[in-house]
Amino acid sequence: MAKLFSFTTMKDRWYRYFFSFSGLRSVSNDLGDGTIMHCWIPRTYKPSKPNLLLLHGFGANAMWQYADLLSYFTPKFNVFVPDLLFFGSSFTTRPERSESFQAKCVMKLMVDWFGVRRMRLVGISYGGFVGYSMTVQFPEVVERLVVCCSGLCLEEKDLRDGLFTVSNVEEAEKILLAQTPEKLRELMKVSFVKPVKGIPNYFLADFIDVMCSEYLKEKRELIQSILKDRQYSEYSRMPKVNQPTLILWGEKDQIFPLILGERLLRHLGENARMVVIANAGHAVNLEKPKEFAKHLKDFLHDDSFTSFSTSSRSFYSCISEDELH
Repeated sequence: MAKLFSFTTMKDRWYRYFFSFSGLRSVSNDLGDGTIMHCWIPRTYKPSKPNLLLLHGFGANAMWQYADLLSYFTPKFNVFVPDLLFFGSSFTTRPERSESFQAKCVMKLMVDWFGVRRMRLVGISYGGFVGYSMTVQFPEVVERLVVCCSGLCLEEKDLRDGLFTVSNVEEAEKILLAQTPEKLRELMKVSFVKPVKGIPNYFLADFIDVMCSEYLKEKRELIQSILKDRQYSEYSRMPKVNQPTLILWGEKDQIFPLILGERLLRHLGENARMVVIANAGHAVNLEKPKEFAKHLKDFLHDDSFTSFSTSSRSFYSCISEDELH
């Protein structure tokens, strides 16, 4: 029997209304070769504003991960929020699953369809993998990069060495692609420092049914692709980017532990700085939205900013919500 009420569907509709109210409109574009990408774009594009691309991580569609941030950025940026392939309304019939392919599709969307030639980019978790790949492949387009809780310097041996709460890729897939209320609670537990408790199974099952039941095979392949070719030591084979880069992390991230952010800081050297938000986990954008937005604003809004000085390269702070007031 069909459900009489779906909280997830209602909230998704509210997010859609909110994005529209915030000055964005929903478009889907055919990139060719069986690839369709959905994106929220400015209803009125203003050439005087810089462009900002927001890339989401695993979970629900892009709206759920960036709704709390729109009001901070739409006044000063032309904001673009795409659904990555196999999330929301974006998909492809092509067999590629690498972040490199995702990056090429997003760039084709931005440059060929929307005419964006320069942009600032924020990537959360999986979106950070895609955003970093975009910066490597198209350095002339990306002018600043924010990588949030993205295990770019992950090595295959980290699983064997016990760096993560799971010991193998299969278990990681079961949690990240939760298909039962129990697994979704487990995902919430490792994503938040203080996960919401007491949520009825009905609501969790409804969320899974609406947001997490499509493209499971393809999403598993996306996860598997992250580990592919990561047998190298000291991540020396990973290309460096020259753009100013902010590495933003939750202090108590259990999915991609803080050590991975510290590795990335060492790898990028003087082009990067790192900010750590206290008492936050992997879902730092949802758990600490005010702090998260503050650091993004400080980095992205400064039009006079060109590069990090040596003294600020390894800037490292843990800021609580109370310290913002």
